Amino acid sequence: MSAWSDHVTAALLGTERRDPPVLPEAPPGEAGDRAARLLDQAAVLTLRRRAGRPAASGVEVIAPAPGEDAPVVPPGAAARLARILAGEQIRVLPEWLDAAAAHGRRVPARLLPELLERGRSDRVLRPSIARAAGRRGVWLALRNTDWAYLVGAGDDPGGGADVWETGTRNQRVAFLTRLRRTDPGRARDALAETWAREPAPDRAAFLATFEHGLTLADEEFLEAALEDRGKDVRQLASDLLARLPGSAYGRRMAARARACVTARPTREQGRDPAAIAVEPPHEHDEDLARDGVPFHPSGSFMPGNGNGPVGARAAWLREILARTPLGTWTELFGLPPMEIVCLRVADPDGRAARDVHIGWARAALRQRDADWARALLRGGVVVDEPEALAGLLAVLPSDERDPAAADLIRWVDGQPDLLRVLERVPGPWTGDLAAAVVATLTAAARRPTQRDEHALGQLCRLADQRLDPSAASRLEEMGPAVPRAVTELITTLRFRDEMVKELAE
Repeated sequence: MSAWSDHVTAALLGTERRDPPVLPEAPPGEAGDRAARLLDQAAVLTLRRRAGRPAASGVEVIAPAPGEDAPVVPPGAAARLARILAGEQIRVLPEWLDAAAAHGRRVPARLLPELLERGRSDRVLRPSIARAAGRRGVWLALRNTDWAYLVGAGDDPGGGADVWETGTRNQRVAFLTRLRRTDPGRARDALAETWAREPAPDRAAFLATFEHGLTLADEEFLEAALEDRGKDVRQLASDLLARLPGSAYGRRMAARARACVTARPTREQGRDPAAIAVEPPHEHDEDLARDGVPFHPSGSFMPGNGNGPVGARAAWLREILARTPLGTWTELFGLPPMEIVCLRVADPDGRAARDVHIGWARAALRQRDADWARALLRGGVVVDEPEALAGLLAVLPSDERDPAAADLIRWVDGQPDLLRVLERVPGPWTGDLAAAVVATLTAAARRPTQRDEHALGQLCRLADQRLDPSAASRLEEMGPAVPRAVTELITTLRFRDEMVKELAE
């Protein structure tokens, strides 16, 4: 009797009376569910039977899917992906996809429809899907408009030079980004030709690509964009100019900054260090607004750390310093960054010191200055926004980031700022950084208040995607009587550990 006849018989008699035969090529169903297995296998048999029939008259035969270069993931990894797509530990899906791509593997064809459908409603997933879907994924996307996002989802805009004239906004951004990396001048000229016809949201998106290959040759274009009718365009132009060494914008900001922050000689313990005198700007004029410093009514600027609002003058000072070339201060004080950030600020209540240091931290991040980032992270600066320092971690050389992040976490442990700091520390958290996070979680788990329990839950949800899975064993040392959030974190870490091992087979 044929496999098809066996399945028909099982269907007629009922799966309680007749166990369906096993079909090895069918996907594994839920153990013990005979009816589901029968239907799954019947679907496979139906497709196999139809595949051998000639096409009906008038039906266009589609092109076959292209061959794949990358091998499919191992069976265990494929089964885990199916579980993830079904809802188990769904938050680790981006990590699974990125790890598969990093190992040169691709998603099994049978799971592509469900994966592409999930990417339709989750834009964050799309780059990861594009890296792991293989050629079959693009082939499917070309036949379903709901999945068309996959075509040109990466840096490749999905077409030649004509995409600048005919493509979607995302495709044109991708085209301009690629061109800025290879020929910034040509990209600028292409944008200049269409600039007046572009709507404001598109102008902002296109201008953002200038972060690639930014040089003084872009200055004239960006200065003109400061007069744009779109607020986002003007802000982007000022942010880009603030990153441009030697620009007229930088000189304007330096002049304003040096009017607010000056060197004042003092005598302490027989030495003659240069202390810092601070006088925030007294007014906000049109020129300041044009250069991207927003007007903050007094008390309207809230840093978000529970320390109360920042006054208008202090907010203006922070913005000016954030947009001032950092070379302004090495020239003014004649000292390296580490010594400058340690200078005493002539400030009776400490507020001016915070404003200056926050401004410098923002400038170091914008200008990607590793020397200043290192000095601010190590110099014991007075900052009421620790997350501003956390942003500087990305500026440091890779071998310095984890130790610096660990020191920063230990500094803010137990403070309300901890979660905001950790949010700015990208994963994976390994080594000394992982040890600091585990210590923080352990301390939080032992604090009994309801507020601490809520904070612990937030920390665990962040750690379940970034913390090195090997940290699960250290968390288990806390014993069985741990909060539920920690138990769930350990489960997720174990899941991720098995997942990574499967993909590496």
